[in-house]
Amino acid sequence: MKKNPKSKDKIRFTDCDMFGHLNNSRYLDYLINAREDHLKDFYNFDFNEYYKNDLAWVIGSHEIVYIRPAVFNEIVTIQSSLLNLDDYFLHVETIMMDEGQNQIKAIMWSKLIPVNLKTGRKVPHDSKFMEWAKAIVNTEILNNVDLQTRIKQLLIDLKVKQNQ
Repeated sequence: MKKNPKSKDKIRFTDCDMFGHLNNSRYLDYLINAREDHLKDFYNFDFNEYYKNDLAWVIGSHEIVYIRPAVFNEIVTIQSSLLNLDDYFLHVETIMMDEGQNQIKAIMWSKLIPVNLKTGRKVPHDSKFMEWAKAIVNTEILNNVDLQTRIKQLLIDLKVKQNQ
């Protein structure tokens, strides 16, 4: 099972500032939408099944670093991975790169919390979900590092790739 699915998207004019750069807040939309698509397209994960059972996830936090601007009409590649999870959270990484995957545009780490839609309260993941989710955790990414360390490693990996 693919643990770091990727997809392409086009930066739209309405999402850019007057300089043609993707507006900072719109990065979140592109990254979150890509993860939703990855879950559906690569894992056949249907949010509607969870919503029918009054289950969903809320964003506990986002940590995002903008490295290079994404610009109007550019094709970008977005990669996502589940880094870690426990009964009460999911830790997801999404990375926006140029189409050729030679430059990182932005990286975001998100913490998602499962909630009951009727009560609005945090609930634990059920065992069936945990079993499925553990199978897609990207164990190649170190979980005991901070985001700045992760970025440094990604940039080193890109340099090595370009020098091959």
